[in-house]
Amino acid sequence: MAQRYDFKGSKASIAFDRAKAVLTLVADDDFKMKALFDVLQSKLIKRNVPVKNLELGSVTPAANDTVRREITLTQGIPQEKAKAIVKAIKDRKFKKAQASIQGTEIRVQSPSKDELQEVMAFLRTQDWGIELKFGNYRG
Repeated sequence: MAQRYDFKGSKASIAFDRAKAVLTLVADDDFKMKALFDVLQSKLIKRNVPVKNLELGSVTPAANDTVRREITLTQGIPQEKAKAIVKAIKDRKFKKAQASIQGTEIRVQSPSKDELQEVMAFLRTQDWGIELKFGNYRG
């Protein structure tokens, strides 16, 4: 940020609370907040962090004539969305695929790799509001 001409002499900052998985953006005004968010978004995209998994808070006034925005990073699949995804897989009636929720992940089992790939293709076509990543699959 220090190299950007529009942030010279401003109070813009980004703080990350690892324990809560919350980013706090502080800027002088709404214009700088938007520019700061654009910088953050480009850096996250470069690091392959799914921007779709960010829950944006509203821009609120803060001390010293600044504005603040909190952004929560969604890690894993929330319980309600996990239930909806499992229900969608079961409603689609894949022959031998079985879906189960394991904490913040969904495990889909099937003896056929082709069927697992069909499930993955089906899940990619839907909009779940979060970025889905697919891990190891074995037949």
